[in-house]
Formats: sequence, C-alpha cells, structure tokens
Amino acid sequence: MTLLVLGPTGTLGRQIVRKALNEGFQVKCFVRNFRKATFLKEWGAELVYGDLKLPETIPSTLIGVSAIIDASTSRATDLYNLNQIDLYSKRVLINAAKLAKIKRYIFFSVLNSHKYPTIPLMNLKVKIENYLRESDIGYTIFMLAGFFQGLIAQYAVPILDQKGVWMTGDKTRIAYIDTQDVAKFAIKSFSFIQLSKKNLPLVGNFAWTSSEIIILCEKLSGKRAKVSKISIFILRLIRNFANCFQWAWQISDRLAFAELLAQGDDFNASMDEVCNLLQLSSNDNGVLEMYFNEYFEKILKRLRDINYNTIDKNKNLINDDF
Repeated sequence: MTLLVLGPTGTLGRQIVRKALNEGFQVKCFVRNFRKATFLKEWGAELVYGDLKLPETIPSTLIGVSAIIDASTSRATDLYNLNQIDLYSKRVLINAAKLAKIKRYIFFSVLNSHKYPTIPLMNLKVKIENYLRESDIGYTIFMLAGFFQGLIAQYAVPILDQKGVWMTGDKTRIAYIDTQDVAKFAIKSFSFIQLSKKNLPLVGNFAWTSSEIIILCEKLSGKRAKVSKISIFILRLIRNFANCFQWAWQISDRLAFAELLAQGDDFNASMDEVCNLLQLSSNDNGVLEMYFNEYFEKILKRLRDINYNTIDKNKNLINDDF
C-alpha cells in the first residue's frame, strides 16, 4: 500500500512517516519545500510537490496512492486565510481522492470541536468532518485533545528559562497523548476494515489541568514557575479588540483557545472502542511524567556539561597565567 502523508514535516506528520516506513509502507510526502523535507527522503520516503495554497497542485500527488493521512493544518503564524487552506483546499483534496478511488482517508480532528463553533479552527475541522462523511470515501476520523510535544514550549521551556507562564484558569482537563502513539494507532488502522467510516478518540491515559502540569515541571526541573493569571474578562476585552482588525484575527483565534481553557470542559474520552478494534492496549501508551522526566534529564545534563566545560576552561586560563 502506498500512503500520501500531508503535513509530513510537522510534529505529528514526521512520526506518521517514520512509523509507516518502519511497517513497510511505501510513503509519499506532500511537501512544498523540498529542502525542509530532506530528512524524510533520507528516511526512505518519496517527496512529491504539493501546496494547499495552490489547489491545482493536489490531484497529481494522488497518482499511485492507495490511502491518505492528512496531518496538515494551518498555523496561527500563517498569514494566508484559514478558509483557503483548511476548508476549500481540503474539499478539493477530498474530491480528488474520490475520483482517484482512494481506499482510506485518515483525518485528524479536535475532540469536542462541535461544541465551539465560534473558534474558527474548531469550526473548520467540523466542516471537513461533515464533507468527508458526505463524500462516500472510506474515512477514519481520529479526535485528538493535545500532544505531549506541545507542552514543552508551553510549560517546560519558560519554567527552565524562568520566564512567565500565563494561565486563564484551571478548570479544563486535557488528556494529552504522545504523537508516537497517535502514529501507532493511525498506521495500525489500515489493517482493519471495521475502522472505515468511524469517528474515534485518541487521547492519553490521564487528563491534566494546567496547574498539575506546572507542578510536575517544577518537581522535575527543580525550578519555581512564574505563573501569571489573566481574568476571562480581560481576555475577552483583548479578543474583541483584536477582532476589529484583520491583521489581528489570528491573535484573536489564539485568545479564543486560551479562553476555552477556562471553561471547565473535559477533553477526554474512552479509548475502549478503538483499542478493541485495533487489538491494542492504551496502557502501552506513553506517560506524560516519563516524557517530561526524560526531557528535563537531557536538558539539565546538557546544562551541567556546559557549566563543567566553562569551569575547566577557566581553570586552564588561570594555570596558563601562573
């Protein structure tokens, strides 16, 4: 089976490419920047040019492809319109996939996205889900809550650097999962026809609040976090102000996510159905405590090595002087 992976250089996409190659799949990577994707070619994947901003480049990438894994998404830093990338171009892709008789289309959405129609990215995910259902393609939609990897920049790095960590509240729980586990489930799903036309959650074994993650980082790093809380009222004022200017719309979208974290929702779900269908155990998934522990051990060891090297150099300079 030949897979086409969209978003192959991203946090999730690269894990999917690696896992698929390890399992013996032929993998094509949908990329617009070949230099940035060189490492994927070195792994054994084939690079094909495609750009979601240029829908006319999409159909030719499906030649010889049996299945699609769509791990792409627009970023808050992308100045291009969200609707062009995450809606119109995805519709072009789905239509092209139907014409090319693609056997399976895997799409990654956001858990509870249907509850937040005012958040553009959430709303667009729901629209793509609906379009897939209407397309008559053999799709599988995995609903995600959040990744371990995203927590490094959000919590671990600022705590190590003694910079501020911003919080809007501590009511929402999120069951973060390692992208390696997402890749494992996604690739395994191709072996089971029962997963066709299914919506299934992929989440971690425990749902965390922001405070619990901060406490964990403090314990493992040995540093106190500089936590700053911002009220929902102030956040809404900033968001409404940003909405008044087109150049600030993406800032407003990010603030909407921050506001969401204070609502007290539970981004978690049972994994029983997907585990039973794929004959996998969620107990084998990565654990956030171990993930953070490995990260902090590597970083702190590196910092110690740098300090030791600096001390040794200073000693040598002193010895040379005397």
